[in-house]
Amino acid sequence: MNRFAFELSSYTLKTFSGVSKANIRIKGQKNIPTGSIIFCANHFTRIETIFLPYHVHAITQKQVWSLAAKELFEVPVLEGVLNKLGAVSTHDPNRDELILQTLLSGNVQWIIFPEGMMVKNKKLVKNDKFQLTDDTGVSRPHTGAASLALRCEFFRERLRRLSISCEPEFYRLKKSLKITDMDRVLAQTTHIVPVNITYYPGNARDNILGSIAKTIMKEPSKRVMDELMTEGGMLLSGVDITIRFGDPIEINPYLNDAYIESMLTVKRRVRFDDDISSKNISKQISNGIMERYMSAVYDMTTLNYDHVMACILKHFPYKKEGIDIYEFTCKVYYAITCLLLNKICYVSDNFHQNQVHLLINDRYKRIETFLLLAEKTGMIEIKGDRFFKDQARFFIRSDFHTIRMKNPIVVMANEVEPVTAAEICLKKIAQKSGRQIQELVKGRLTEKMNVDYSHAYNTYYIEGESKKKRIGKPLFLKHDNEVAGVLLIHGYMAAPEEMKVCAQYLYGRGFTVFAPRLAGHGTAPEDLAKTPYEQWVESVEEAYVVLRHSCDKIIIGGFSTGAGLALELACRVKECEAIFAVAPPMQLNDLGSYFVPAIDAWNNMIKKIRLSSIAKEFLENDPENPHINYTRNPVAGIHQLEMLMDQLSPKLQTIERPVLVVQSRKDPVVNPRGTQRLFEKLGSKVKEYYLFDYDRHGILTGRGVERVFQSIENFIRQWA
Repeated sequence: MNRFAFELSSYTLKTFSGVSKANIRIKGQKNIPTGSIIFCANHFTRIETIFLPYHVHAITQKQVWSLAAKELFEVPVLEGVLNKLGAVSTHDPNRDELILQTLLSGNVQWIIFPEGMMVKNKKLVKNDKFQLTDDTGVSRPHTGAASLALRCEFFRERLRRLSISCEPEFYRLKKSLKITDMDRVLAQTTHIVPVNITYYPGNARDNILGSIAKTIMKEPSKRVMDELMTEGGMLLSGVDITIRFGDPIEINPYLNDAYIESMLTVKRRVRFDDDISSKNISKQISNGIMERYMSAVYDMTTLNYDHVMACILKHFPYKKEGIDIYEFTCKVYYAITCLLLNKICYVSDNFHQNQVHLLINDRYKRIETFLLLAEKTGMIEIKGDRFFKDQARFFIRSDFHTIRMKNPIVVMANEVEPVTAAEICLKKIAQKSGRQIQELVKGRLTEKMNVDYSHAYNTYYIEGESKKKRIGKPLFLKHDNEVAGVLLIHGYMAAPEEMKVCAQYLYGRGFTVFAPRLAGHGTAPEDLAKTPYEQWVESVEEAYVVLRHSCDKIIIGGFSTGAGLALELACRVKECEAIFAVAPPMQLNDLGSYFVPAIDAWNNMIKKIRLSSIAKEFLENDPENPHINYTRNPVAGIHQLEMLMDQLSPKLQTIERPVLVVQSRKDPVVNPRGTQRLFEKLGSKVKEYYLFDYDRHGILTGRGVERVFQSIENFIRQWA
């Protein structure tokens, strides 16, 4: 292949990347050494022979050639394209000679798929050995990459030793191997770099390629439809593709064998490729190298939601009465946290985000999408809030070329098997009882909230400004025989201490009470300035789940911004009896004189956006409770507060549970007219509005709080 052809292939690959909606993430590129490299990658789709060379070339800036199945070259149109993409047929008689010569020079890097086929079923392990299973039987991964790398390094080392004495054999080898830059060859070394490619989601989906095939071809084969549906879906539907490069395997140390050492040193001509003894030794060494790089390839699988759910579904004990969907969800959540904390495998970038959404309303449809796919393919039958599993479907053999369409859940579970530590972890979690898993989830969330707070407090602590640590610590008052659990959410720039008096009152009346810390609060204004309102929502969700796993009935309530967060949560959860909202603002303009300076500052900053270097980031704040609240108000925090209110307003009509709204008639912060508008928007059939004649905003602290507390208690007792 000439340079022009490779440049043309690079252009083709860039065009391909522009058409594809695949989101490709590159990991471990720092592991790629210099010198002669063979990249050994797993093989699930044909498109890997296109995008992998492109991304390797983008990293190394070297020509990248690869081996491709011989049948692809039997199609005239494809043959020309593949030749321009740097592909060589696996049955090309000059294949090994070409690889050896180009590898020695270091000018060309090679990609080899040692599985020797597309492993559509991802069945990689049998009897604790790497064995590939398809319709023709069982086979082992190929040792060709190891053998070629070993030959390359053997000839390099032999040339290095012969060059010292300038023996005739040195010049013969140089000519035979077509070496033009001997110094470059001798200065390098040979490596095999294992590569793992993981897809999410990796199941077949309807796409335009499949539709075209059905139109053009009267009866497209199952194999054709499988490849078009799976690979077309990946190209056109926005699949996440993670390409991970592992630690390089240096080949030179594998030459440390007495017989090979003698062949390296001898001055006469040797036939390394034909000598019976060297062939046997080379075969043994190549097998060892193959086991090493295949272990590395499979160990680097990036576990994603599909892997975790498929594995847990597979090992979930059979239940005649069916499996509770929430129990399944709890196991998925707990499994993800275990994989992260124990660092036993590579995981999706998404796992590093807060996963509490799985336990609330599955707002990203992770659980729902998986279960619908499992039902569509006959793995489960969903009935209400439970599903019934067909365990036999995990063990019935599927046709190799249709398994990705007919039984994708098994394909997902198969991919986890080689990642032994993860498989063991997920199996143990799947087999825990519902009660055990709920306690484990509650403990994990409680621990997370405490750790998050300690980390934030230590990170943002400001001497003389940050409050004592106990002010921001989550407050959990647990009754063994509670009337119900009450979630109490504090306000903007405040902390759980703000809710302490109310919490103790309700606890004294028999309620379990949890007052969580909202992210960005209880530390310093700089923390709040960097916190999006979505993290406030997640703080509330975490506390809600802890209460759900502690109490039979839950009441959700909050003060000021916390009241808005209480209403926001009530729009999305079903397992609450009632909601109370104390001084909830409808929109930013309803916050009266308290936020007028902030609004002006925000507007001025927007007008002078190009002068960000002199923009004021914090405004002075004169709180009613200076021992709790921040004395500086971050402008960025005000913007987050505004976004929270804006997205809450249209959802108020969806609330169906009973709601109590409490407001002070002379509130200097929240305009009662705004609270009245909020009350009118509520969709609840049962809703009450109490207006107290106090001249302060914080009516859950200070004089006369008993009247407010009693009104809240009387309301929630009706529904608890």
